[in-house]
Amino acid sequence: MPHGYYEFHTMSESGTERRPLRQRLAQKTGRPLVIGHRGAMGYRPENTMPSFEHALALGADCVEFDVHLTRDGVPVVIHDDTVERTTNGQGLVRDHTLSELQRLEAGTWFGPEYAGARIPTLDEVLEWARLSGMVVDVEIKNAPIYYAGIEEAVVAALRRAGMGDQAVVSSFDHHAVKRVGELDPDLVLGVLYGARPADAGLCLAQLVGAQVLLPHEAYARAADIQAAHAAGLTVVPWTTSDPERICELIAAGVDGVCSNHPDVVRQTVAA
Repeated sequence: MPHGYYEFHTMSESGTERRPLRQRLAQKTGRPLVIGHRGAMGYRPENTMPSFEHALALGADCVEFDVHLTRDGVPVVIHDDTVERTTNGQGLVRDHTLSELQRLEAGTWFGPEYAGARIPTLDEVLEWARLSGMVVDVEIKNAPIYYAGIEEAVVAALRRAGMGDQAVVSSFDHHAVKRVGELDPDLVLGVLYGARPADAGLCLAQLVGAQVLLPHEAYARAADIQAAHAAGLTVVPWTTSDPERICELIAAGVDGVCSNHPDVVRQTVAA
């Protein structure tokens, strides 16, 4: 079996005790990981419980989602720093209290059948993930708006949910990733980037103590992936639903693929 493939069991699939994510990432047998981007955003309103539940139904091993802070300091799951695109509200996430955000409707923009979907809190999503056996990739959104204390809020939520060993914490803000590692050295960390670093991303990971490289799929090259594997790193590019490109990425040796359509990755791997 090619380097970088993992056998990935969850409680919902096997009924067995969950193994810490670090152990899973160290086991090089099985198949590529399937990561649902904002849940299954190709089929459901992104970053909502219907999207996460559908990703689980489609066979995703992990769901990726984005976190901002409310005005009253609560981490909530939404991609943009404003609410206009995915809700019926207006303005910045940080200018709303949790109570105000939870009164917004977050599903109708995608389709009338999703009326009633809401912006979930990080606590809600982590509790669902714990009960379903889903691994999570928590992306800290920290630019162009910076949230004082967001790293502490994310780490605290993971501890409350008992999900520290079933999570990757990632960000384009590598300072935030480093801070998370300082707060909890046992967490698995990932660095996001949309470039092709001259050293295959090794320094990015080393400087912040990350174990996972998350490049844009256009920059995932076989030589770089091999260099990352030689350094003990996991490589999971984002985001594609094109079967031909998924095949190219698997042939290049990636350890997983993040997709808006998790079932497409599953089907491509099976084929």
